[in-house]
Amino acid sequence: MRDALAEGRDVVVIDGRSSESYEAEHIPGAVSIPHRSISQESLAALSKTPLYVAYCDGIGCNASTKTAVKLATAGFRVKELIGGLDWWKRDGHPTEGKAVQEHVHNAECGCAG
Repeated sequence: MRDALAEGRDVVVIDGRSSESYEAEHIPGAVSIPHRSISQESLAALSKTPLYVAYCDGIGCNASTKTAVKLATAGFRVKELIGGLDWWKRDGHPTEGKAVQEHVHNAECGCAG
């Protein structure tokens, strides 16, 4: 995904966790769409042209799967970022948000909110 973004491909990164988890830390450029808020109405303004890549906290979280299924069911092209935010950071990629600036690390799963 990092390469696709760097190459300027038409990719939209979707954070399926709670808004609070997104505010604490997220992949730069990601859009917050909590999986619990997804409906036909909330997706109406999104273009079906790009590839959407859904992510969550990591292996112990299923918000990316729930987000991907809801987007796919609505007719969007979607993939899931396996390993989520956890593996993104382990691979040395940057993040942004309040927790990054404050150097606070929250071990709770963000999919519950």
